[in-house]
Amino acid sequence: MTMRRMVKMHFKAGSIDAFIDFFESKKELIASFPGCHHVELLRDRREPDILYTYSLWDSEEALEDYRRSELFRSIWKETKLHFTSPASAWSMDLMAEAGMRS
Repeated sequence: MTMRRMVKMHFKAGSIDAFIDFFESKKELIASFPGCHHVELLRDRREPDILYTYSLWDSEEALEDYRRSELFRSIWKETKLHFTSPASAWSMDLMAEAGMRS
């Protein structure tokens, strides 16, 4: 089952363009990390200083392996310098894959 991960980040004014360039330079490294199938950057339509990353992972373990990696540490160290508040993150399963019903 593929796990979905969304991270909400609120950036300081004037930091968005630099972060987008930084993310684009790292996106393929993240996407090629073992257990990652996809990563993309989204922008809030109403609050342009809020960006989200959306990624697909084999499992919680695969995500945790990434979060313990030097790649993540170096990316996160640079990224969080531009935040106005701590990031929020959610891990989710697609309901059809998880066999869930409402």
